[in-house]
Amino acid sequence: MNGVMTEKLKESVQSVLPVGIIVFLLNITIAPMPTGTLMMFLTGMVLLIVGMSIFTLGAEISMIPMGETIGSVLTKSRKLWLMVVSSFVLGVVVTVAEPDLQVLTKQVPAVPDAALIASVACGVGIFLVLALLRILFQMNLSHVLIVSYVFVFVIAALTAPDYLAVSFDSGGVTTGPITVPFILALGSGISAVRGGSTAEEDSFGLCALCSIGPILAVLITGMFFDPSGTGFAFESAATVDSVGELIALFANGFLQFFKEVCIVLLPIIVIFVFLQLIHLKLPKTKLIRIMVGIVYTLVGLSVFLTGVNIGFMPAGTYLGRSIASLPYRWILIPLSAAIGCCVVFAEPAVHVLNNQVEDITSGAISGRMMMVGLSIGVGLALAMAMIRIMAQIPIWFFLLPGYAVALAMTFFSPKIFTAIAFDSGGVAAGTMAAAFLLPFASGACEAMGGNIMTDAFGIIAMVAMMPIITVQAIGIIYRIKLDRAEKAEEADGALPEEEVPSPEFPEENPEFPKESEENKGKMENPIANSEETSENRTDGDNSLEREE
Repeated sequence: MNGVMTEKLKESVQSVLPVGIIVFLLNITIAPMPTGTLMMFLTGMVLLIVGMSIFTLGAEISMIPMGETIGSVLTKSRKLWLMVVSSFVLGVVVTVAEPDLQVLTKQVPAVPDAALIASVACGVGIFLVLALLRILFQMNLSHVLIVSYVFVFVIAALTAPDYLAVSFDSGGVTTGPITVPFILALGSGISAVRGGSTAEEDSFGLCALCSIGPILAVLITGMFFDPSGTGFAFESAATVDSVGELIALFANGFLQFFKEVCIVLLPIIVIFVFLQLIHLKLPKTKLIRIMVGIVYTLVGLSVFLTGVNIGFMPAGTYLGRSIASLPYRWILIPLSAAIGCCVVFAEPAVHVLNNQVEDITSGAISGRMMMVGLSIGVGLALAMAMIRIMAQIPIWFFLLPGYAVALAMTFFSPKIFTAIAFDSGGVAAGTMAAAFLLPFASGACEAMGGNIMTDAFGIIAMVAMMPIITVQAIGIIYRIKLDRAEKAEEADGALPEEEVPSPEFPEENPEFPKESEENKGKMENPIANSEETSENRTDGDNSLEREE
C-alpha cells in the first residue's frame, strides 16, 4: 500500500506542479498577488496534491468496485423495473450534494438553491436510466446524443438567455469526482454482464448522457422564474494577514467540506450496505477493503476541496482581474490557453476516466493519448472563452456550431472514441473548472465591465465541449492509420507470379509457421481483436450446445 501511495503522490505532483508554476510566474511578473493570497494559494496547492493522491487511491479500491458490483447485480436480476428505479435513485443520490454543483447554484439567486439542486439531480437520474437502457437494448449512442442535443437547443431557444450559460455549465460540473468513478463503474458492470462484441463501447457514454440531464433541467426550471432577478453578487478575493488566520481558515474549510462529502457518500454507502445484506454477500476481506477505500475517499476529497476552494479560488479571481486591467489585456488569450492545458492535469475525475479507458481497452487507447487530447481541447476552449468575454459575443455562436461539429464527427470516428469523447467533455469540466477557471473568468469579466452572468458563465460549457471534438479527432486519425496499415498489408501479400517462392523454399513449412493475415490484423487492431474474441467465444458456446 505504501508503494501505491508513493506512486499516487508522484502523479499528483506532476499534475498540479504546472498550474503552480504558471501562477508563480504571473505573480513575479505581470500580476503580483498580496502575500496573504499567495500563501493561501501555496497552502492550497499542497493540500491539492495530498488530497488528490488519497482520493484516487480510495476511488480505485472502493467506489469503482462498488459501482461494478451494483451494476452487475442489477443486470443479473433480469428485472427491468428494478434497474430503472435503482438507476434513477442512484443518479439522484450521487448528484444531490455534489460539491462542484454547490459552487454553481450559489450564482443563480433568482432560483432557490434547493429547487435548482433537486431539478439537476432529477435530470441526472432520468438520463442515467436512459444510458443504462441504451446498453441493455443496444441503442446507437450517436443517435441518442443527436436527438438529445437537438431537444436541448430547441428548449434553449425558448428560455431566457440568462439561464443558457448556467445550464450548460451545470452539465459540466455535475460529472464531478464522486459521480464519475461510480457511474463509469456502474456502466462497466452492466456491460460486462451483458457481454457481446460491443461491451467495450457500452462501458462508456453514461457520463455523456448524464451531462445532458442537468442542462435540460436548468433550462426548464428557468422558464418558471423571472430572469430579471438573476445576478451575480461578486465577492472580493479573501486574504489573510497572519499564519494563525491561515490555519484557522483552512481548518474551518476542511470541516465544512468534510460534512458535505459525508452527505454525498452516506446515501451511496447505505444503498451498498442494503444490497450487501440482501443480495451481494461479499466476502469479509473484500468488504473491509471497500470500507477502507471509502475512508480514503472521504478524507482525500475533503482535503482536495479545501485546497481548491480556499486556496485556488481567490488566486484565480485576483489574477483574472489584475491581468484584464493591464493595457495589453490581449495576453489573456494565450495565457488562458496555457492555463487550460495545465489545469486539466489537476482534475481527479480525469485520472479516473483515463485509467478506466486504458484498462477496458487493454492499452489500445493509452492514458497519455487521452490526456494529450483533453489538454489540447481545454486549452482551445479557454482561449475561445476569453475571446468571447473580451468581445462580449453571445455563447450561442460557440455552442451551436461546436456541438454541430461534434455530433457530425460521430459518423466518422470509431464508436468507442465517440463514447469516450462525450464522457471526457463533462469529466474535464470538474472541480478545478468551477473553483479556479470560473473565478478567473469572473475577475477578468468584471475588470472589463462585462455581464458576468452571460459572459463569464459559459466557460465551463466551453471546457466541456472542446475535448469532445479533439478526442474524436484522435479517433478519426486512429481509423485512418489503421486503414492505411491494412491496405499496405494487402498490397504486400499480393505478390506477382514471377515472385512466387521457388520449390527449394516451400511456402508451408511446419518448422517455420507463417503468420496469417488474420493474426496480423489482430495485432494491428487490439480493439477489433477483443470484439472478435468475444464473438468467437459466443460461437464456441453455441457449437457446444449443438453437439450436446
